[in-house]
Order: sequence, then C-alpha cells, then structure tokens
Amino acid sequence: MTDQKIPKKNCEEALKQKKILFLPFQISSCKFLKIFIRYMKVFKTKKEIVKVLNHFRHSTIGFVPTMGALHQGHLSLMKRCRENSIRVASIFVNPTQFNDKNDLANYPRSLESDIAMLASTGCDFVFAPTVEEMYPEEDTRIFHFGMLEKVMEGAQRPGHFAGVAQIVSKLFEIVQPVKAYFGEKDFQQLVIIRKLVDIMNYPIEIVGCPTVREADGLAMSSRNALLTAGQRKEAPVIARTLFACKEKSKTMSLNDLKKWVIQQIDSSPELKTEYFDIVDQNTLQTAAEYEEDVLQGCIAVRAGNIRLIDNIRI
Repeated sequence: MTDQKIPKKNCEEALKQKKILFLPFQISSCKFLKIFIRYMKVFKTKKEIVKVLNHFRHSTIGFVPTMGALHQGHLSLMKRCRENSIRVASIFVNPTQFNDKNDLANYPRSLESDIAMLASTGCDFVFAPTVEEMYPEEDTRIFHFGMLEKVMEGAQRPGHFAGVAQIVSKLFEIVQPVKAYFGEKDFQQLVIIRKLVDIMNYPIEIVGCPTVREADGLAMSSRNALLTAGQRKEAPVIARTLFACKEKSKTMSLNDLKKWVIQQIDSSPELKTEYFDIVDQNTLQTAAEYEEDVLQGCIAVRAGNIRLIDNIRI
C-alpha cells in the first residue's frame, strides 16, 4: 500500500485503469489529496497474514471464509464486506468437514481464477493455506451444538459441523474480524456459526446474506459445476417447488405441505429428496404449527452423486 499525492487528471486515469480501488474523498479534490492505492495480496501462511493484519487491528476488519470455486454468491458476500475498512477472504477446502472422501476429492478447485475474481471486489488480503498449514497435527477439539447439529445436515453428514467449527474457529482466531459474512443458502451452518461465536465468546458479528440464484432460480453453489447437462436442466425444480411451497403454506397443513414438496421433487427423473423439513429458524427443530416469520423450509436433494441444498422462509 502506498501513500502519495496524485493530480486530478492522473486520478481519473488511474480509476479508468482500475488501479485505484479506494478513494477516501471525492475525485474533484484529488489534486492535493493523499490517495490510498490498494493492491490485493495473497498469503499462504498464518504467520504472514497475522503479521500484516496486526497493523490494522485499529480498523474494522471484515472476513469472508470460502472453500473456493467462487461464484457470484461468494462475490456478493465480499461486496457486502466492503462496509469494513479492511476486507479479508480465505480460500481453503477443509477436509475435516467432509464425511465422504469422494466428495472431498471431487470438490472443484480453481485457486487462480478465484483470486482473480476476488481482486475485482475490493478484497485486500486473501489467505489460501495448505492443509498442512491449517492442520500441522490432528485437531481433536470437540464442539457441542446440542440439537442444532442433530438434524438435517447434521443427521445426514455425521461429523460435518464439528469439522466446520474446527476450521472456522481457526480462521476467526487468525483473522480476528469485527464482522464475518456467510450465505443464507447454508442456513443450518449460519445458525451453528452464530452458536459457535456464542460458545467461544468471540467479539464477532455474524452477518447472514441472502441466497444468490441463477436466472432459472437454482441457488448458486460450487457443486453446480459438477452437474450433468440433464441434472442441471432439472435442478431448478428445487427452487420452483420451494417458491410454490411458500404460497401453498397459506392453505395446506404442515404435514401435507412437506409431503407435497417431496412428491414434486421426486417426480423429476434426475432428482431425489434426501430430506425436507419446516423448522424453527432459531432451534432448527421441526415445527409443530405455523408461526409468522419464524419458520424455514430446508431441503437437501441428490442429483446423482451431487447434493444440492436450499431453503426458504415460510
């Protein structure tokens, strides 16, 4: 990062070339103004990024943890993160949250293009460590989330949220953000991360951001790239069914509504419902009756070997 005086004409040219990513004042006053020029930097080790971030502890640090294979959903989190003085993203495919070795092996990885995408969002620092860097030895810590982790994804993927808690806690302690951003598409994860912050007493605000969808409604996911042409064609049935489910909740009982959603999904030759439940947004437990603005319909669907999740507020 440099600190220099730039004439107005040069300011405008630099902006056109996208060299200046942050201007603290209007460009009309550039002539005798100090301009901060941001260049995104990538770090591979904890020691390196901690050393740099220690210079910015007086600032607001925002953090977007990712597993890479970035799409517009991730970028929307990074754009929301711009409300902070310093913006940090991580790219790390965390092995401890995969209970299926094939899923881990097949998870898409595209580090170079991910870094290029982040550079366009105003990100300042990227932390992209190796597995050995994050797990020099086995992490044996156990986290207890009670009933939050015993349903839906927790029931289908034993150990998943323990692995999520391990890596997120490590990253939080390295970055020490004021705010961290997570997508609402992974609704159960969002609730559990908030519980993790409470358990560990981290001074971090968890910001949930709306699900970003493709033009046909399919929730954006890194796993979408693994779908066959036939699966991709049918996948939007999930979102269409959830949107219709919200309307049908006005006239159908909870049990009938859940049966209807499963029937709609399973009528597709490419899709099979793994679970669909309507739960309390805070406890994640199955709702017994409708309550205004507190219920979430959460679904997991298999398209061949690919799992797709989505949710909608009921």
